[in-house]
Amino acid sequence: MDGCGVSVIIAAHRAHDTIARAVSSLLAQDWTDWEAIIVSDDGTDYRPTLDSAGLSDPRLHFTDTGRIGAGAPAARNAGLRMASKPLVAPLDADDRFVPERLAALAPLAARHGAAADNVAVVRDRDGSPLSTLFPPGDGVAELDADGFLLTSVPMFFVVRRDLVPGWEEDVNFCDDVVFNVQVLDRVGSVPLVLRPLYEYRQREGSITFSSDSGDRAERCYRHVLARLAGDGLRIADPSLRGRFAAAVDAKRALNAAYEAAHRAGRCTNFQEFLALRENSLAG
Repeated sequence: MDGCGVSVIIAAHRAHDTIARAVSSLLAQDWTDWEAIIVSDDGTDYRPTLDSAGLSDPRLHFTDTGRIGAGAPAARNAGLRMASKPLVAPLDADDRFVPERLAALAPLAARHGAAADNVAVVRDRDGSPLSTLFPPGDGVAELDADGFLLTSVPMFFVVRRDLVPGWEEDVNFCDDVVFNVQVLDRVGSVPLVLRPLYEYRQREGSITFSSDSGDRAERCYRHVLARLAGDGLRIADPSLRGRFAAAVDAKRALNAAYEAAHRAGRCTNFQEFLALRENSLAG
């Protein structure tokens, strides 16, 4: 289908142990009209790593931020500048796409401006499934900003390139949340494929496992609130800005509860805390 090619942007920082898995998941896609833009943010070249894994394809393109540790938003913006396809999709370097993901989402994104899917949370060290963001299903639902603001697992929309706002380079922890709200501000709502087609890997050593993850989240939330009160974070709808601010306040309270549970040794990361909290509420 015309207009459904996808530029997949992979921000890579100390990702030599996982990049082959992410790229392999692209090579396994049923949908073949894609390019991958791998953006080094650590001053290293990822081509030899992929070549040694037997992963060579003319659809793989490489660039860098010109810095070390500029952050995922800066890396994604560098990739966006190289993007040539009508659609854009971020892929974290330690995550993977299920083979039918682009085939399911690309036509929907081309038609509606953006599209989303369910997310499978997987423990990286053994590949065991932990949870899904939404109850899995075979249909397509609708996700609006209010529904999105209730989520606590990262989501990665496929977005028409002319609607991509770019990533806020001064927002380095919850940048995916800000990006998605900005997209929803532009398109209103997105179709949500209920099958979990994005595999979000929980990996020791990642930012969410770091000892200061709660502090980093709190700093990010305060900064987002300051931006909302100032320039509005490029969100045109004043009502959405207010609802986003209220959701950030709720996330701050949840983050404070996580910090308390983490200090008490009841959980090792935020997603584990959410699972414990859900089980407690269910009991």
